[in-house]
Amino acid sequence: MSVKILTIDDSKTIRMIVARTFKPYDCTVLEAEDGLAGLAIAKRDKPDVILLDYTMPVMDGFEVLGRLRADPGLKATPVIMLTAEAGRDTVVKIASLGVRDYLIKPFKGELLVERMLRVVPLKLKSAAPERPKRFDDPIRILVADDKPAIVVQVRGALADTPWQVTNVDQAGQAFDICLNPGTDIVLASLSLPNDGAYVLFQKLRGHASAATIPVLGMSIRTAVVEQSRAQQMGFAGNISKPIDAEELKTRICQALKLETLYKYFKQCDGALALILPKDFHQSLSYDVLTRLDELLAATVESGGDRLIIDLSAVETVGLQVVKLVISALESSNKLSMKHSVVAQAAIKAACQKYEEAHSWNFADSFDAALSPAK
Repeated sequence: MSVKILTIDDSKTIRMIVARTFKPYDCTVLEAEDGLAGLAIAKRDKPDVILLDYTMPVMDGFEVLGRLRADPGLKATPVIMLTAEAGRDTVVKIASLGVRDYLIKPFKGELLVERMLRVVPLKLKSAAPERPKRFDDPIRILVADDKPAIVVQVRGALADTPWQVTNVDQAGQAFDICLNPGTDIVLASLSLPNDGAYVLFQKLRGHASAATIPVLGMSIRTAVVEQSRAQQMGFAGNISKPIDAEELKTRICQALKLETLYKYFKQCDGALALILPKDFHQSLSYDVLTRLDELLAATVESGGDRLIIDLSAVETVGLQVVKLVISALESSNKLSMKHSVVAQAAIKAACQKYEEAHSWNFADSFDAALSPAK
């Protein structure tokens, strides 16, 4: 049986490292960014072991542990404490809390696995995992909306993708289609008659063969009550009408966890390269930054020491590009990584109009950025 591991830590980087460490094993890694959220997940999912940060905002590890021990259903759950302090007093206090083990940050993945094996059995996955679906795979989308104009908007927004769009105008039809293999995601209008979208969602979640199909709601921006209801039920997100192409693609990618990194990142000669495309847009910035910390950490762990931000394809530099570069460099600085920004003269000059860019290490080409002298 798969082991459930819950990480309660306000550090996104630590949570990513934990998730990556246990990826080869037959286990499920749950995450919470604070103590309150962690307690809620623990009560709901009953993890086999909890990795608990000692110092957190909202509720620290000491209080979380107290509440765990006071809960009859969780008091026996093994806890491994994570702490950034290695002093004797801290270690003694942690030991007195009744935890099964502790780790001092930063730690290596091998040590984390070793400590975990003292508490629960771990087994490597017996078969190689399937390749994650990518943005350029033929995703199958079912649209449930009784407004033909919205269906036309969805089809137009996705016309430049290899994705297949099927549409129906009734929730019952959508449910029947989802019972057969083939549907990857459902876009359901929250204004369907008789609460159709909500009924469809509940029926899907109650049927084993369709329970994992993500459902995105579609509504006008001012339909906040309907959006809140969908969120509370567990919809994967909401798409605003009229349909915006980039928002739609982003929401679908997030709901299906589509691999998009191949478009922006590559590893080469001890460096992580972030390659910005010509058609830079706001959602791209979000897409990149949500995964950047994980990739930077993986680069350093594998012996790399450099981040290269390639602006060669960028034609104009605006505030969003500069903000993205600043955020990326801040993340790399936390790991003591070197950096280079590849840009031609005109783009370099445009960047340097911003005060923050004066300290950037510019290179004229990608090869120059890889040079040890840089």
